Amino acid sequence: MTQDIQKLREETGAGVMDCKRALQKAKGDLKKAQEIIKEKGLAKAAKRSGRETGAGLLESYIHAERVGVLLELRCETDFVAKNKKFKELAHELAMQIAAMNPKNEKELLKQPYIKDEEETIEEIIKKTIAEIGENIEVERFTRYEI
Repeated sequence: MTQDIQKLREETGAGVMDCKRALQKAKGDLKKAQEIIKEKGLAKAAKRSGRETGAGLLESYIHAERVGVLLELRCETDFVAKNKKFKELAHELAMQIAAMNPKNEKELLKQPYIKDEEETIEEIIKKTIAEIGENIEVERFTRYEI
């Protein structure tokens, strides 16, 4: 059971107790436990969606000196804005924008993630919200190309 909890934790980023409860509820089935955690994470993200995002960061990304992106990603507190996972999300989103050239924030959220096309950008953000515990929003971005 301990190995399954660890494996589930590595795959989902959920806490130890959440993984243990999900495995118990799924009667040891890792796939079902992942689905339970994903549903729970999405529920957590939905609860946080109305919260004010008064902090954040600007992420810049330049690809091959020909495509550049400046992204404003917002969160609730400065503490989270300095969080490694939040910064990684900002970088991934900037790369996504450089590669896929979405017209606006809504289009970006609906796009398949370039590193895993089975997930959308919106799902990636919701997973991060569930992990970090704060609302996250793509405020705006600009993409330049030579």
